[in-house]
Formats: sequence, C-alpha cells, structure tokens
Amino acid sequence: MSLKFSKVVVEEGLKWDGWRGLLPRIDPIDPAGRAEGRTDHRKGKQVLRLARHRGRALRHCLSRSSEYCCCNTYVFGHISNCPFQCSYCFLQYYLNDHAVTVYFGLDRLMEELERAHEEMPWRFFRVGTWELGDSLALEPLLPLAKEFVETFASLDYALLELKTKSASVGSLLEADHRGRTVVSWTVNPQEVIEAEERMTASMDERLDAMLAVARAGYLIGLHFDPMIAYPGWEEGYPALAGRLLAALPQEQIAWISIGSLRFHPEMKGIMERNYPWSRAADAEMVAGPDGKQRYVKPLRLEMYTTLYRAIEANRRAPFLVYFCMERWDVWERVMGFHPAGIGELDYMFASSLHSRFPGLVHCPPDLKMYLEGWDQ
Repeated sequence: MSLKFSKVVVEEGLKWDGWRGLLPRIDPIDPAGRAEGRTDHRKGKQVLRLARHRGRALRHCLSRSSEYCCCNTYVFGHISNCPFQCSYCFLQYYLNDHAVTVYFGLDRLMEELERAHEEMPWRFFRVGTWELGDSLALEPLLPLAKEFVETFASLDYALLELKTKSASVGSLLEADHRGRTVVSWTVNPQEVIEAEERMTASMDERLDAMLAVARAGYLIGLHFDPMIAYPGWEEGYPALAGRLLAALPQEQIAWISIGSLRFHPEMKGIMERNYPWSRAADAEMVAGPDGKQRYVKPLRLEMYTTLYRAIEANRRAPFLVYFCMERWDVWERVMGFHPAGIGELDYMFASSLHSRFPGLVHCPPDLKMYLEGWDQ
C-alpha cells in the first residue's frame, strides 16, 4: 500500500525537526497547526498531523473492564487514527478529530514507566502503541518504531508490543531489540481482509512480514480479533490458524488472542454511512454487560471453539492463548478453565514469558502480588 496524505499539519513549537527529512515527498507543510477533517471520517484520514503528547503518557488500555477478564496491558497514545479503511474500526465512533496524528513524547513515557516500576517493582509491564492507531502503518513515511524498540531494549521490567495490519517491518529488521519487543498482527482470512480491512496488507504479505521479523529474532503475537461471522468462517479460521502455526517458529510466538466483533450501539449507523459495503455486522447481535453490541453468545462460542481447537491441533509450543474482552464463563466453556480475575491473567502473561524466555522478566512473578495489585 502506498501512503498518500493531502496535507501535513505540524504543531507550532514541536521540538522535533526530524519530520522535515522524513517527509520529503509530502507538500504542502502547514506550520500553523490547523486541524482539518474534524467531521469527515474518510477525508480526515488524508491529513497527517505531528504534535506534542499532552496529558498522561502511560495508562491502562481503554477496553479494561471489571465485567470481563481483561489482560491488564498498558498503552501509550503515540498514534491517533489510522490510514487504513477497516469497516469495523471503533475509532470512527471514538474520535472527533479524524486526522491521523503522531504524538511525540517517548521521553515522558519512559519517565512515567520508571515511576510505575518504582511503585510496583514486582510487576512486568506490557506496553503497546496500538490502542488508537496501527503501530506500523506509518513506518514507510515516519520510521519511528526503531527508537521505541531500542529504548525498550534497555529495560528488564517491560516489554513493548507493536500491533499492525501492515507489512511495514523494514525499519525494525536492523534494530537492537534484545528480545524485548513483540511484533504482533491482527489476522483474518483473506476474504475478511478484502471485504472489511481495505488498504491493509494481504494475509500473504502479513505472513511474509512475520517471517522477516522472526528471522530478526523478534517475538511474535497473533490476534484473531475481531473474528467476523462471514459466510465460510467455519473453514476459514481453522485453515488460517493451521497455515500460520505451520509456517511460523512457534517457539517465538509470545501469545495468541481471540475475540469477536464488538462496538457501541451508535457505531452501526456510522459503519453503514462510512462503509456501506460492509457485512461485518449482519449476524444477530445483542448488548453485553458493557453496553457494546456483540454476536449472540451461541455464535461466539461456536466460533471460539472452532478456532481454539484448530490452534490446539497445530500447537507445538507452550505459548499463551487468551480471550480479549470475554467473560469467565466463555473461557470455561471453550478452554475448560478461567483466570480468577484480571490480576491472574496479568500474572499468566508474566509467568509464561518468565518460563519460556529466561532473562526476559526481571523477577519471578508472584501470583499474590498480581492478584492484590491489578488495579494499580
């Protein structure tokens, strides 16, 4: 995919002049910092803004809820919005300003992460840059991920996750990551990618990128999330799981997540307006405890069980498999167990990484500490 922006907006007083060398092909540059695309979702994506990060840098994932067994990861809002055109993307509901914005504030993130470590020395932090935008979509124009990777390489109490639907990994291949970055992909059958994830990399391209970062020694994450109930999903998802697990070095897979389509009720109308061709929400949906629309539970259980069995049938390594934003009874009915709560799932991440990758986690995980301190 060739990235094209009609306008670049640079916030006045931004103390980072590197953008001038990184964006030589884009004109004009608007130094006034005016925002455009505030109301038009598709038009807004054509505007790229560079700005200073304000407010708290390190915070919990917005999706964390006591109603569900959440993984308790941390995020840094480095990117807001995305140049891709995914029909189901929650950002079209969540964001008022539809420009694609890159925020500079890695130094502040490191300061806050160090303070958090001092307060919770027992915790192993997982930090992602993906919550409000694709971690690597802008790399062809703004190859900034290498700085994140090499900064986290110096920490023994934290792990960086870069999550993407792109194949833009070139800037990572020569980075000194020291095994402290997970490069992860949202994955779906090619039929879903073509119908619902337009402008993203194909599944073939994503797999090639996975193999490239694996050869460079990175850990890999796979996110079957959101699963889409499209015609043929019963064969598509098991086939995709088998293909990926046959091709990838499973000893480098850090984790695999499973989840299904979910969104605020108001978003269905927004999806229909922005992406009238989408069929992602055609199946019957109901409101969950958090108010979000989800596929009805019998369908979710069928989809999850089908995929989970395929993962287990092709498993050759003890990587962690978990649900994203699902209740304890779903875990039990699909996997035969459930974490005691958010704290235990957080502990399961740390414990899995500690046992599989010696030296990665700074201290042996203590379940009691994770159970007692999960809400910090």
